[in-house]
Amino acid sequence: MEKIILEAKNIHKSYKNGEKKLDVLSGFELELREKEIITITGQSGSGKSTALNILGTLDLPDIGNIIIEEKQVDKLDNRHLSILRNKSIGFVFQFHYLLPEFSALENVLIPTWIKEKRSNSDYAESLFSDLGLSSKLHSFPNQLSGGERARVALIRGIVNKPRILFADEPTGNLDEENASRLIKLLMKINEKYNQAIVITTHNPKVAKIGNKKFKLEKGKLN
Repeated sequence: MEKIILEAKNIHKSYKNGEKKLDVLSGFELELREKEIITITGQSGSGKSTALNILGTLDLPDIGNIIIEEKQVDKLDNRHLSILRNKSIGFVFQFHYLLPEFSALENVLIPTWIKEKRSNSDYAESLFSDLGLSSKLHSFPNQLSGGERARVALIRGIVNKPRILFADEPTGNLDEENASRLIKLLMKINEKYNQAIVITTHNPKVAKIGNKKFKLEKGKLN
């Protein structure tokens, strides 16, 4: 059996809205193993993005523990947490967040500059080739279609060879054709690079690719 690389234990998260308290996660738990795809569905407002942000260390739970590669996240100082994020975690968001003043290749290389203080352009360019974007290396985001921007964002998410890729509604802004293409790409990087992936989605076709499929209801996975 593959090694567990992410554990979420008894996660609780709530937010205050004036005098009211909104419980978003209540006893949320999850285990992710190497090479595994987990998909999480749920109604809007069910807490999918909150869960992904906590799993990816972008937010902290009120109660509970996140353990990534045997490191308990809340025990790490800012420096070691930043190292963990850059080395072990990749993100793909519904909105691509590409920087408009940088080319597609430069956008992808930014995480490698942070990690290694240098460009890993050969590997990045091989990913562009794998995902059918070799002709777009030096194009700027406003020169790319929505599907092309989504693929560039996906390359940026995996260029540092993270142990875990988190994808938050990755097909949410794509038409059906580009959504299908992105689904195939996620499966391809899982198979080719043994990439562990956690995906939140409303799209039934995306949900189907999970080795484990969950629904988030009342703050827990079912």
